[in-house]
Amino acid sequence: MTLSRRKNRAPPLPPVCPLTECMKLLGGAWTANLIWRLSGDPRRFSELRADIPRISAKVLTTRLRALEENGVVTRHVVASAPPSVEYALTDLGRELIPVIDTIVRVGMKLQRMAASAPATATDERARQSGPTRRAR
Repeated sequence: MTLSRRKNRAPPLPPVCPLTECMKLLGGAWTANLIWRLSGDPRRFSELRADIPRISAKVLTTRLRALEENGVVTRHVVASAPPSVEYALTDLGRELIPVIDTIVRVGMKLQRMAASAPATATDERARQSGPTRRAR
Protein backbone atom coordinates (compact mmCIF):
# COMPACT_ATOMS: atom_id res chain seq x y z
CA MET A 1 0.00 0.00 0.00
CA THR A 2 1.42 3.38 -1.00
CA LEU A 3 0.49 6.50 0.85
CA SER A 4 -0.25 9.52 -1.28
CA ARG A 5 1.51 12.74 -0.48
CA ARG A 6 -0.81 15.23 1.16
CA LYS A 7 -0.87 18.88 0.17
CA ASN A 8 0.61 21.30 2.72
CA ARG A 9 -2.22 23.57 3.87
CA ALA A 10 0.00 26.07 5.70
CA PRO A 11 -0.04 29.50 4.09
CA PRO A 12 2.96 30.08 1.84
CA LEU A 13 5.83 32.16 3.19
CA PRO A 14 7.22 35.15 1.30
CA PRO A 15 10.41 34.51 -0.73
CA VAL A 16 12.55 35.84 2.12
CA CYS A 17 11.13 33.98 5.08
CA PRO A 18 10.17 36.39 7.91
CA LEU A 19 10.30 33.53 10.41
CA THR A 20 13.95 32.94 9.51
CA GLU A 21 14.68 36.65 9.86
CA CYS A 22 13.11 36.84 13.31
CA MET A 23 14.80 33.65 14.51
CA LYS A 24 18.18 34.94 13.29
CA LEU A 25 17.62 37.89 15.59
CA LEU A 26 16.36 35.93 18.61
CA GLY A 27 18.46 32.82 18.09
CA GLY A 28 21.74 34.11 19.50
CA ALA A 29 22.82 33.00 22.94
CA TRP A 30 21.44 35.33 25.63
CA THR A 31 19.56 37.52 23.14
CA ALA A 32 16.07 36.72 24.42
CA ASN A 33 17.33 37.11 28.01
CA LEU A 34 18.68 40.59 27.21
CA ILE A 35 15.45 41.69 25.56
CA TRP A 36 13.51 40.37 28.56
CA ARG A 37 15.77 42.19 31.04
CA LEU A 38 15.36 45.44 29.09
CA SER A 39 11.57 45.12 29.03
CA GLY A 40 11.15 46.96 32.34
CA ASP A 41 13.39 50.00 32.18
CA PRO A 42 16.62 51.11 30.51
CA ARG A 43 19.64 49.32 31.99
CA ARG A 44 23.34 50.10 32.18
CA PHE A 45 25.92 47.54 31.05
CA SER A 46 26.89 46.67 34.63
CA GLU A 47 23.24 46.22 35.58
CA LEU A 48 22.73 43.80 32.69
CA ARG A 49 25.83 41.87 33.81
CA ALA A 50 24.32 41.63 37.29
CA ASP A 51 20.93 40.62 35.85
CA ILE A 52 22.52 37.78 33.87
CA PRO A 53 25.55 36.67 35.92
CA ARG A 54 26.61 33.85 33.56
CA ILE A 55 27.00 36.10 30.50
CA SER A 56 30.54 37.25 29.73
CA ALA A 57 31.31 40.91 29.09
CA LYS A 58 32.42 40.04 25.55
CA VAL A 59 29.19 38.23 24.68
CA LEU A 60 27.09 40.96 26.30
CA THR A 61 28.88 43.62 24.25
CA THR A 62 28.47 41.59 21.05
CA ARG A 63 24.76 40.96 21.63
CA LEU A 64 24.03 44.58 22.54
CA ARG A 65 25.81 45.81 19.40
CA ALA A 66 23.90 43.35 17.21
CA LEU A 67 20.58 44.33 18.78
CA GLU A 68 21.42 48.00 18.28
CA GLU A 69 22.35 47.38 14.62
CA ASN A 70 19.04 45.56 14.10
CA GLY A 71 17.00 48.38 15.61
CA VAL A 72 15.91 46.44 18.69
CA VAL A 73 17.93 48.39 21.28
CA THR A 74 19.03 52.01 21.58
CA ARG A 75 22.27 53.07 23.23
CA HIS A 76 22.18 56.38 25.11
CA VAL A 77 25.26 58.02 26.61
CA VAL A 78 24.34 59.64 29.94
CA ALA A 79 26.27 62.79 30.82
CA SER A 80 27.57 61.87 34.25
CA ALA A 81 30.87 61.48 36.00
CA PRO A 82 32.06 58.94 35.01
CA PRO A 83 30.13 58.80 31.72
CA SER A 84 27.55 56.05 31.59
CA VAL A 85 25.65 54.26 28.83
CA GLU A 86 22.06 53.05 29.07
CA TYR A 87 20.39 50.54 26.81
CA ALA A 88 16.66 50.54 26.14
CA LEU A 89 14.26 48.71 23.86
CA THR A 90 12.96 50.41 20.75
CA ASP A 91 9.36 50.00 19.61
CA LEU A 92 10.52 47.01 17.55
CA GLY A 93 12.18 45.54 20.64
CA ARG A 94 8.97 45.96 22.64
CA GLU A 95 7.09 44.01 19.96
CA LEU A 96 9.27 40.99 20.83
CA ILE A 97 8.19 40.89 24.50
CA PRO A 98 4.89 39.01 23.90
CA VAL A 99 6.78 36.51 21.73
CA ILE A 100 9.37 35.87 24.42
CA ASP A 101 6.64 35.71 27.07
CA THR A 102 4.88 33.00 25.06
CA ILE A 103 8.14 31.05 24.70
CA VAL A 104 8.66 31.28 28.47
CA ARG A 105 5.14 29.97 29.16
CA VAL A 106 5.63 27.04 26.77
CA GLY A 107 9.01 26.30 28.37
CA MET A 108 7.43 26.24 31.81
CA LYS A 109 4.76 23.86 30.54
CA LEU A 110 7.45 21.58 29.09
CA GLN A 111 9.29 21.60 32.43
CA ARG A 112 6.11 20.64 34.30
CA MET A 113 5.44 17.85 31.80
CA ALA A 114 8.99 16.51 32.16
CA ALA A 115 8.78 16.64 35.95
CA SER A 116 5.51 14.71 36.01
CA ALA A 117 6.47 12.15 33.33
CA PRO A 118 7.06 8.62 34.59
CA ALA A 119 10.72 7.68 34.86
CA THR A 120 12.04 5.38 32.15
CA ALA A 121 14.04 2.25 32.93
CA THR A 122 17.23 4.06 31.87
CA ASP A 123 16.45 6.99 34.19
CA GLU A 124 15.78 4.58 37.07
CA ARG A 125 19.08 2.70 36.54
CA ALA A 126 21.01 5.98 36.41
CA ARG A 127 19.36 7.20 39.60
CA GLN A 128 20.13 3.93 41.42
CA SER A 129 23.77 3.84 40.34
CA GLY A 130 24.37 7.40 41.53
CA PRO A 131 26.62 10.00 39.91
CA THR A 132 29.02 8.82 37.27
CA ARG A 133 32.75 9.19 37.68
CA ARG A 134 35.06 10.40 34.99
CA ALA A 135 38.32 8.65 34.27
CA ARG A 136 41.32 10.82 35.01
